[in-house]
Amino acid sequence: MSADSPAGAPGTPPTDPFALVRTRGYVGLLVMAAVLGVPISAAAYGFLALVGHLQPWTYTDLPEALGFDATPAWWPLPLLGVAGLLVGATLRYLPGTGGHKPAEGLSTSGAPKPRELPGILLAALATLALGAVLGPEAPLIALGSGTAIWLVRLLKPDLPEQVGAVVGAAGSFAAVSTLLGSPLTGAFLLMEASGIGGPMLGVVLVPGLLAAGVGSLVFVGLDGWTGLGTYSLALPEVPHAATPDVAEFGWALVIGLVAALVGTGIRRLALLAQHRVERHRVVATVLTGLVVAGLAIAFAEGTGRAATEVLYSGQSALGPLLAHSADYSVGALILLVVCKGLAYCASLSAFRGGPIFPAMFLGATGGIALSHLPGLDLTPAFAMGIGAMSVTMLGLPLTSVLLATLLLGSQGLTVMPLVIVTVVVAYVVSKRLSPPAAAVSEETKAP
Repeated sequence: MSADSPAGAPGTPPTDPFALVRTRGYVGLLVMAAVLGVPISAAAYGFLALVGHLQPWTYTDLPEALGFDATPAWWPLPLLGVAGLLVGATLRYLPGTGGHKPAEGLSTSGAPKPRELPGILLAALATLALGAVLGPEAPLIALGSGTAIWLVRLLKPDLPEQVGAVVGAAGSFAAVSTLLGSPLTGAFLLMEASGIGGPMLGVVLVPGLLAAGVGSLVFVGLDGWTGLGTYSLALPEVPHAATPDVAEFGWALVIGLVAALVGTGIRRLALLAQHRVERHRVVATVLTGLVVAGLAIAFAEGTGRAATEVLYSGQSALGPLLAHSADYSVGALILLVVCKGLAYCASLSAFRGGPIFPAMFLGATGGIALSHLPGLDLTPAFAMGIGAMSVTMLGLPLTSVLLATLLLGSQGLTVMPLVIVTVVVAYVVSKRLSPPAAAVSEETKAP
């Protein structure tokens, strides 16, 4: 029973949470959600396509146009320096905060105001296109909800607050409809992150699911029409996974514990750095970008591999990482975890984007490194690493299980028991390691 329920008051009839569903207005709300799903998902597709073209253009095509035979080893330094300057200036001078602060987790509370949307868009483009280690999901959620409410209020300025919340949720669903590989995964992500529950869950969730379904069809249609790509999380090839044994259940405990320790350390350090960045926004963001660039260069020089493996969110790199895992030495994998993890931490503290894909990439890389040890095969190690690091950074256990298992297709069903165990361990340990919210607030204000 909810705290605000008057069911116990004498003479007060119980509130019917499904009364709204039986009204004509709810049908209109569903139609509105379906209609909104088309332009918002099309805009999200365009945003992802733009980012997908800017990344190789700025990293590969631009240096060649400037006369270099290939991308210089030092190229990430000016690239991330410009990213820091653009993001810092956007957050300093444009309205709003450029979206939510990724070091504080994935936030879906409240749609941004229309005047804040340009800042969110610009900060996200500079972050994602120029190499910071964050993903597109958080900006898309904010832009989707803010745009949906803005469009509806153009036609209906007196939009009720409750209806506005449902419309904003539908916009978010449409924007991330297939980004995580399935509309269902996106739905669970938003449901857990927003804390929707109780009898009102279905009332709010159904319009969002409808918008996500329409958005998924739009993504598929635009892919076929433009040929640009699906921009959905997917693995082209997944090695066979055998039935889990006792040794792998033991590894599930170990991976969950290690991921909780590593992820909590990343998050705590990012929160401490965030406060210092905010005191000198533009200069500190530029310096943070240079730190990310330095880590990418260090990895490239130490392993002979591309610096881009440290840069960017890691979304499109998950498939190649699994497919070519045999090409990595254990030392290269460990160095990748260290450099990517520190770059992720720095990006969380200063840039704007989502925390999901870098967490997945870090977990996958760590799992692959551990798969060289006895009793642990590649595919379950890959899946357990993703699930454990995702739940540590997001605090969303159900979403983390879905991310790690649906991504693997039919093999995901085989490894799901292992993923569930490691997610539970990582979730409980990370919550025990994390201080209360009030303590975190005081910690970030430390001089």
